[in-house]
Amino acid sequence: MSNEKKELSFGGLMKSFPKTFWVASIMELLERFAWYGMFAILAMYLVASKDVKGLGFTDDQGGAIIGIVTGTLYFLPLITGAIADRIGYKKSLIISYSMLAIGYLTLGHITGYWAFFAVFMFLALGAAMFKPVASAIVTRNTDSSNSSMGFGIFYMMVNIGGWIGPFIVGKLRGTDNWQIAFNMATAVILVNMLFVFLLYKERKSDVEKVSQTLGETIKKSFQNIWEALQDSRLTILLVIMIGFWTLFNQLFYTLPKFIQDWVDLEHLFSSISNFSPILASVIGDSGEGIAKPELLINLDAFAIIFFQILISYIIIKWKPINAMIIGFIIVSLGIGLAFYFRDGLFIILGIVIFAIGEMTANPKFSAYIAEISPKGKEALYMGTYFLPVFVGNVIAGWISGSIYGKMSAKITLAQNEAVAKGIDILDKNNQLITYTKTGFKVVDKTGHILKGVTPDITKNDYIAQVADKTGMNMGDFTQHLWDTYHPNQILYIFVGIGIVTFLSLVFYDKVYVKRLDRKK
Repeated sequence: MSNEKKELSFGGLMKSFPKTFWVASIMELLERFAWYGMFAILAMYLVASKDVKGLGFTDDQGGAIIGIVTGTLYFLPLITGAIADRIGYKKSLIISYSMLAIGYLTLGHITGYWAFFAVFMFLALGAAMFKPVASAIVTRNTDSSNSSMGFGIFYMMVNIGGWIGPFIVGKLRGTDNWQIAFNMATAVILVNMLFVFLLYKERKSDVEKVSQTLGETIKKSFQNIWEALQDSRLTILLVIMIGFWTLFNQLFYTLPKFIQDWVDLEHLFSSISNFSPILASVIGDSGEGIAKPELLINLDAFAIIFFQILISYIIIKWKPINAMIIGFIIVSLGIGLAFYFRDGLFIILGIVIFAIGEMTANPKFSAYIAEISPKGKEALYMGTYFLPVFVGNVIAGWISGSIYGKMSAKITLAQNEAVAKGIDILDKNNQLITYTKTGFKVVDKTGHILKGVTPDITKNDYIAQVADKTGMNMGDFTQHLWDTYHPNQILYIFVGIGIVTFLSLVFYDKVYVKRLDRKK
């Protein structure tokens, strides 16, 4: 009896994990450090004006890059997981880290749209090689006595890495040193590569001996997914969860751009410094005296690190479906609040509320899939987890791109104001220009686009010209655009998605599932 208590004690649990478990957990922390350090600034970097060394892409272009590539990243593990099982985890990690290091380093030095798209997709393939391997290593190095604690530690590492990366990048990038995110990610991935060579020991059992060809193995993976999707109870749940992931991704896809466009970041930093210098240091740079969008967004991971255990304890006896329903309500409230005001304090409050909803709903999603899985088919059903994540990313990219670009992007609303006031905007070569879904174009006096003519103007130059020609300074002009065109109305789309998701889940639980149970 005393031995059993010793095994169940905290110290006993910590000692029960082999070295490989800790190596995998640290590699997960560092990989998330690299990814989120880059991803936290990516949406802004893609559309930032070229005079602050951004790429100057349109919102449509930036949204397509993030949505399609990141969505693909979450779909690929269906294939890369099967590959990793065949070739072994060590080889998979070496391939993954090689691709990630090359991808991160290259992304920081290319400026063309299609080149960036291609390299980012290459990087996503490398990340997709890593994703199933890390969790598989944890699975194979835990058992029924310590797996719950093991995956809790693993999830904590994810959030610690996801917080540290953006925090360091936010402190170091200044206003135009975007490359620090890519260079830092490259360095961190190379550290992971050293861990693989020096510390990671692969067992023979980690390489599957199968008679099937690789093509047959991949085909079997898709057949397994298709088999699981024949269960309408699972399929409808996955469709509903697309709404959650669409909403969740706005935190990284759209909110950083919204903050950059509309929030007075110097005033926000000053206001917070007056009552909490510590909080100001978390969300901004004291040297520059400015809050940073990526550091504000990072409060989500910060809150999860400190409050996930408390939230999990509060909801421990809740039915997974009830926790998901309540979580959706909280997430919708948080995202709505974050987009409603120009006041950064409300944005901070919205992000924290959002995090509470995320902590309530997201962990219970996996628990609910496990709950509805038939005996012996748990792994089969859990393999479908990333399908709504994949679709949600693609839709989120479209909203962050095309919808935000039309409704809320400052450059678009500045052009609307120029057209409304009959103001002509000229580039540095005195050419008449307009702004389109694919960027600036030179036009003639009738408004027709002139082919083969390259404009010489940045987004900031364009907005400054419109402000100057309307007789306003930049602060007054930004407020004028806000009051006239209401860019915060995009929140109705986000809240609408949250409400539809919430109502769909209630109907699913109270009507559809009960009807299935009655039939059985």
